[in-house]
Amino acid sequence: MSDHRRRLEVLAYDLWWTWQPGGAELWAGLDPALWAEVRHNPVDLLARLKAEPAPDLEALDALWSARAAYLSAEDTWHDEAGRPCRAPVAYFSAEFGIHESLPIYSGGLGILAGDHTKSASDLGLPFVGVGLMYRNGYVYQQIEADGQQTAEYHTYDFERLAVRPTDVEVEVPIAGRCCRCRVWRVCVGRVALYLLDTDLPANDDDLRGITARLYGGGTETRIRQELVLGVGGIRALAALGIEPQIFHLNEGHSAFLSLERVRAMVESGRTTEDAMARVRTDSVFTTHTPVEAGHDRFPPDLAWSHLQFFADAVGLSRPALLALGRWPDAPREGPFNMTLLAMRCCERRNGVAALHGEVSRQMFARFWPQTPVDEVPITHVTNGVHAPSWQAHDLHSLLRSHLPAGFRDRPSTDPVWSEVDALPDAELRAVHRAQKGRLLSLVRAREAARRARVGLGPFADRLDVDALTIGFARRFATYKRAALLFSDLERLLGILRAAAGPVQVLFAGKAHPADQHGQELVRQVYEASQHPELRGRVLLVEDYDIELGRALVQGVDVWLNNPRRPKEASGTSGMKVSMNGGLNLSILDGWWPEGFDGDNGWAIGEARTYDSVVQQDLADADSLYRTLAQQVIPTYYDDPARWTSMMKAAIRTVTPGFHSDRQVRDYVHHLYCPG
Repeated sequence: MSDHRRRLEVLAYDLWWTWQPGGAELWAGLDPALWAEVRHNPVDLLARLKAEPAPDLEALDALWSARAAYLSAEDTWHDEAGRPCRAPVAYFSAEFGIHESLPIYSGGLGILAGDHTKSASDLGLPFVGVGLMYRNGYVYQQIEADGQQTAEYHTYDFERLAVRPTDVEVEVPIAGRCCRCRVWRVCVGRVALYLLDTDLPANDDDLRGITARLYGGGTETRIRQELVLGVGGIRALAALGIEPQIFHLNEGHSAFLSLERVRAMVESGRTTEDAMARVRTDSVFTTHTPVEAGHDRFPPDLAWSHLQFFADAVGLSRPALLALGRWPDAPREGPFNMTLLAMRCCERRNGVAALHGEVSRQMFARFWPQTPVDEVPITHVTNGVHAPSWQAHDLHSLLRSHLPAGFRDRPSTDPVWSEVDALPDAELRAVHRAQKGRLLSLVRAREAARRARVGLGPFADRLDVDALTIGFARRFATYKRAALLFSDLERLLGILRAAAGPVQVLFAGKAHPADQHGQELVRQVYEASQHPELRGRVLLVEDYDIELGRALVQGVDVWLNNPRRPKEASGTSGMKVSMNGGLNLSILDGWWPEGFDGDNGWAIGEARTYDSVVQQDLADADSLYRTLAQQVIPTYYDDPARWTSMMKAAIRTVTPGFHSDRQVRDYVHHLYCPG
């Protein structure tokens, strides 16, 4: 093997390359068409190349040297902070969105986990991730000619992904049977991510299928996935010789890890009560949703059949076991709630935005009936996004040419950020226009491929790089109200007819295959996009993934976000848009009440509650239409200087305050190693 081939393979198996300037360009330079065909997967690219790869050696040397310096650095934030975490933080999540080439994510929860992992690496935090290795990944969305969503699943060859098998296998008890799990390792810079896989010949067919699909199957599959994640994850760490200082549960999916830790402690001689108390002291639980459907619940018989092994091991009766996942005042045979199990087993608990912290304290006050609501022990750490992954490299280069080195590491209060206002207007707008052009090229290509597949004619393309471009991309859950913009179609058409220039809107997002209401929203948005006055200006782009998400947040002018307040726990896509100079047009929900300052975007509606969702939807739609007609469109077309000033304000205010580095530092100081 040639030296440059060896170095390419090392780089391909470390997802650190995904957030480095020049990383994607190095791979694309080997074979641009093949790079697109393999969906930006360098492991698959190298396997498919028919000839010896001929990289740009200067670019290869630069990336290789940068990685070596990164891995050997002894002046990371964690070093300079006195190494507050003496042993690793073990971060458990059902999904990790690191890059489009590793398809083990579905949406915001996974993207958040991926950004958290990348920042842990950048900051030098001792950290390991634990998740599942899905053979079929998440649903691949197709939009048919009539706007119906259809779901397909790919079968992935793990030898063509940036994962390597370890020599560790663990066993997990599944309803009286033994399920074997292989452990895979993913390298993310300084961080190792361990993923469990049940697709082994030693397992029965139904057990092999546990890790087939992310959020796939029914209730029985879900509880088994969560046993593999929680119980198998703890056993994998033990087999690998990793002794974490902190166990971080990213949502309730991994809450069974606490039961496995208790079982192991009881086996070593502790009492059940003592073991439970010990587990609580070093466990952190992050809840991500105020929506009831987002909290996993299992019928009591199903829970007992899968958890009896634990009850027997620690001497708990069925009622005592089921009580671990039940409200204090609930019936003895009520559903087993994974969020309540996590609440019970973790001493430190948090929401993901200031407003979400308040909502969570109200939502779970019943769990602490003797405690005033404002004293309910749930705090918050507002989410952030990994700026090197989401802020366009061209924009970062522009910022770097005008701001001091290391500016991204400066807090939002540092005067360095005021220098963003001095960026040359023409240069900033040129960078953004180029990003928008790349976005439009991508959506044109995806729409052309879709139309060819379903037998439609060529795309009636009226997309214009100089037109006001609005983006809406997220999971198509009903509370996110994807079709709110079209709730009064005649009013919208009137606004667009009166506009000083064209307005185009790009939609993307998947509905879960079991969510019929979400799929109906997909159809409604598609149907609206086919209106004669909107066709070619409004586009629903199929199969929302990290590649499309990255292009959207870097290229749109405005990000539309209109959930029913206060159902959006945080939301992070709007943060990415602001970091790229886009402007949020958002309900005052999730992170936006903390980010909005009047100069960096617009607010829809009021920070209040309503008597009915009908009243709320009408009021918010009215506010959306008025803001579009009276502020957004006129500013874009009639006051470009003001628009550019708002772009700078968005970059200046959001980049430092909502970077996932800040988020991870907050976890270290307030939840991992407080005091």
